[in-house]
Amino acid sequence: MLDRAGTSRHGSDGGACKVSAGGKALGKVEVRLKWDPSPLGETPRHLDIIAATYSADDPYGRPVYVVHHESRSPDGTITMTRHSETGMGFGFVEVMVLEFDRLAPVYGRVVAGVAIHQEGGPRTFGDMSNAGVVVVQGYEQLLADDFAQVADATATTVAEFTRGPSGAWEMREMIRGFDSDPVLFCAEMGSPQH
Repeated sequence: MLDRAGTSRHGSDGGACKVSAGGKALGKVEVRLKWDPSPLGETPRHLDIIAATYSADDPYGRPVYVVHHESRSPDGTITMTRHSETGMGFGFVEVMVLEFDRLAPVYGRVVAGVAIHQEGGPRTFGDMSNAGVVVVQGYEQLLADDFAQVADATATTVAEFTRGPSGAWEMREMIRGFDSDPVLFCAEMGSPQH
């Protein structure tokens, strides 16, 4: 993992702010991603939203399942509703919907992140133009980030969602840079912070 200065390491607090929508438990949340296309003649820039779901019994273990543009959750509670392989420069071109009010009680933690495909040579968030991510519930923006603090990373977590003792879901901003490709990132994105 990379720290905010781009040095490889295995932890950063990523912000300790717990968020719920207007004091209510989280329900249907969207993660939205934008970036500009590659300049003419360059390989397309392809970013993906990824979500990893963990069991309530082992919230920092292996993910039970991972959702990205080629997969969805078994019960349909986490889905990609928009996907782009190039970025369009027209706002948020990729969207993932997470329905926490429908997620089964066996799941206790979900980590959402963004990974850059590495076709055509290594690329980091610092190489991306006009990239950004927001997390919203309805009309309320819960998080917004432009990846500046993880400019040297090739993947980053964005937010951690956890189920509390009452069963209500909360979100915590968790911007943590990684220097891995999308496949490895899926396996390590939910690792505990040190």
